Amino acid sequence: MSRPILPGATVGVLGSGQLGRMFALSARRMGYRVHTFSPGDDTPMGQVADREAVGDYNDLDAIAEFASRVDVVTFEFENVPHEAALAAARHVPVRPDGRVLHIAQHRQREKDFLADAGFPTAPFEHVPDRATLDAALARIGTPCVLKTAGFGYDGKGQVVIRSADEADSAWQAIGAGEAVLEGFIDFDCEISVVAARGCDGEFAHFGVTENRHANHILDVSIPDPDIDPAIVDQAVAIARGVLEALDVVGVLCVEFFLCTDGTLLINEVAPRPHNSGHFSFDACVTSQFEQQLRAVCALPLGDTRRLRPSAMVNLLGDLWEHGMPDWRAALADPELKLHLYGKAEARPGRKMGHMVAFGDSGEQAARRVMDARAALTAESAVRRS
Repeated sequence: MSRPILPGATVGVLGSGQLGRMFALSARRMGYRVHTFSPGDDTPMGQVADREAVGDYNDLDAIAEFASRVDVVTFEFENVPHEAALAAARHVPVRPDGRVLHIAQHRQREKDFLADAGFPTAPFEHVPDRATLDAALARIGTPCVLKTAGFGYDGKGQVVIRSADEADSAWQAIGAGEAVLEGFIDFDCEISVVAARGCDGEFAHFGVTENRHANHILDVSIPDPDIDPAIVDQAVAIARGVLEALDVVGVLCVEFFLCTDGTLLINEVAPRPHNSGHFSFDACVTSQFEQQLRAVCALPLGDTRRLRPSAMVNLLGDLWEHGMPDWRAALADPELKLHLYGKAEARPGRKMGHMVAFGDSGEQAARRVMDARAALTAESAVRRS
């Protein structure tokens, strides 16, 4: 059994974005020190960490020095080089293991792992170069989706192909690099399961969340949607199977397509806290961030029960287009929870924060939080008219 890493110890995080920020806030509340390592400074996590180390993930000497100052290392995003995880692991436990990152950060490795383990996925083909795309299209058929093999997120690095004569333009659109071709799925909605697994195999989950997107970016998340309980149980069971097959210690999100015929297909996995689980910071006994801390520190996992029905909306940089959003208008709702990530520059499509609202049901909470977001720019819209 792994030795517990108790409050007062120092947790190191590779990555320094908003997920790390919320993790650090949870860890410091429980008495841990937190160090972050990334190429940037004055980062969302760096603003609240005890130490912000700046360096390149490929500088293995810097990674080793960082790891030598902490008691355990974890991640806040998966695109950290596998070699960095191995370098850190020579000094302290790394959770989840670098192998999990190596699989999850590359779509082909992820798809192969899931398929080989018997998990349900869309039909897919490996497309290492342009020469293999035509044959892959013939096998998969159109419409289909061409995706970069690595470093894709929020809809970036993917394009829909509706006929074979779009192959050249699609190949160029994704950067003419290694890719995965997936069958186009007729789905009813997208759902996710955020779950955690401890050092001793203990499992806990945050149920099913429905995720609604706008321009390929998560827009609204509604926990506990009105879905057949049998599908909920199946989604949780699949998520547990993925964590166990990967031998994850930490938090992992499994994203699904819920098809129109009621079947579930895994879209992708993320071995870290996830945007769709942000509601848990305010709406659960234990948040996904505290759960990550508990898991990687070999502590018992926390209770994931909901305190109230809730919903979350993302706040993108577009809201700053005509000046500072009207926070006072949104916060006129006394139960609204606002989270801003400390990012200096607001750009279209950039996640700057999120809000959570409560209600008698998830749908009511979703309407409430979307109304609050609309109020952020209502006054500026009046001024422009």
